[in-house]
Amino acid sequence: MPERRMPPIRPYARRLRIRLGMVLLAGSLAACASPPEGVLTPVAQSAPDATAVSIMVATTRAPSENPGLLYSGERGTTIDFNELVVSIPPEDNRKVGEVQWPRKLPPNPSREFATLSASQFTTVNEVEEWYRQNRSPSGRLLIFVHGFNTRYESAVYRFAQIAHDSNTDATPVMFTWPSRGSVFDYGYDKESTNYSRSALEALLAGAADASEVKDITILAHSMGTWLTMESLRQMAIRNDGIPDKIGNVILASPDLDVDVFRQQLADMGPKRPQFTVFVSKDDRALTLSRRISGNVDRLGQIDISDPIYREEFERGGITILDLSALQVGDRLNHSKFAESPEVVKLLGQRLIDGQAVTDQDLGLGTELGATALSVSNTVGSAAGMAISAPIAIVDPKARDTFDAQSRRFGRGLGETIDGVATGLTLGLSDGQSNQRMCGPDSANCR
Repeated sequence: MPERRMPPIRPYARRLRIRLGMVLLAGSLAACASPPEGVLTPVAQSAPDATAVSIMVATTRAPSENPGLLYSGERGTTIDFNELVVSIPPEDNRKVGEVQWPRKLPPNPSREFATLSASQFTTVNEVEEWYRQNRSPSGRLLIFVHGFNTRYESAVYRFAQIAHDSNTDATPVMFTWPSRGSVFDYGYDKESTNYSRSALEALLAGAADASEVKDITILAHSMGTWLTMESLRQMAIRNDGIPDKIGNVILASPDLDVDVFRQQLADMGPKRPQFTVFVSKDDRALTLSRRISGNVDRLGQIDISDPIYREEFERGGITILDLSALQVGDRLNHSKFAESPEVVKLLGQRLIDGQAVTDQDLGLGTELGATALSVSNTVGSAAGMAISAPIAIVDPKARDTFDAQSRRFGRGLGETIDGVATGLTLGLSDGQSNQRMCGPDSANCR
C-alpha cells in the first residue's frame, strides 16, 4: 500500500506566524487598561496647578457622530482644523513621559488628563488667529505626525504630553490621518497614509509660506514616518527642493523599509532637512512589520554596531540615536521617544530647536559616535560596539575619526544614501528615461 503523505504546510507557515504575531501584539495592547470612550468631551474646569496645553490639529479623518470622539478612523473628504486644549495634571501627581488616562468620566484633572475645550476652525482667519495667540517667541513650529494603530483621542493626548514634557517653546501643531486604531488594520492604515500625502504637503507648504513662522521641525512616529517622507519627497519633486524653513525632521521608531528610505532621500535631492532617527533593536512592533513587509530591515530597528549602516548614515549626515538599552513602560518598546523622560527632555532642549546632539548632551562621558566601534587589524573582521550607556549616538561629524578599515568590512551596499539610483527604469520606446540621478555628493543631480 503506498505511503500517504500529508499535504505541504510550508506555504501557510509564514502567514500563520504573522497572524499569531498580530494576535500576540493585540494581546499586549489589551493588557493595558483601555480608557473610557469619549474623553474629548470638555470638562467644566481644570485643577489648581494643572497646565493647559493648546494644540492645533489638522486631520483627514471623517468626523464622528460621537461628540466625545470628534473624529473616527475613516477617511474624510476635506482637511479639518481644530483647537484642542488639554489639561495636564500637576507635576507632583504624574511622571514625565506618561499619559494619565481617565479611569472613568468625567476625569479627575488633578490626577488625569482632561479636555478643557474642543473647537473647530471653519475659516483661515480663525487658524491665523489661533497661531497669533499661541506663537512662540522664536517663531518655531513643531508638527507632529502620529503612527499606526492610533485613535484620534490617543493622538491628541500623546502630543499634548510631548509638547508639555519636552518644555519646548515651539508652537504645537498635529497632523492626524485616518487610522482605525486596530492592529489588524495595518493595510488600511498604510493606505490611509498614502491617501493623506497631499494634505500633509499642503499643511507644510502653508506653514512654510507664513511669514510669522521662522522655523519648522517635524516629529513623526512609526507609520507616520512613511507619510512624512512621502510628503517631503512629493514636495521636493514638485518644487525642486524642500523649503529652507523645514530644517529638521525627527523620525521616531520609523516603520520604513531601509531601501525605500534611501530612495526617498535620493528623490529629495540635496536640498533637504537635517534628519535625526530614533532606533531600538528590541522594538516588537517593528519586528512584526518586518515580517509583514518582506523581511527587509526596518529603519527604526537597525543595529548601529553594524559598520555598514554606521558608514552609510554618517556619509548621509544623518544622526542616529539608539534607545535599545532604555527601559520604559511600553511593552512593545515602540514609544520610547515619548515615554522616556531623558529622551522627551532631549527633544525639547535640543532636537526640536534644530540643534545637534552630541555624546556630551547624552551624558555618556565617552565619544561613542567616534570610538565605540572597535575594528581589528585584520581586514574582514570587526568587533561589535560596547555600549554601556542608555543612549548611544552615531554622529555624522565623527566620521573623520572612524577607522578606515571599517569602511572595507562586510558586504558592499553599492550606492549609498547620497547617491542611490531612483528605482525602476521607465520602459520608453526610444530608450530614454526621465530618472532623477544624484552624484555621490548629492549636489550634482539631473
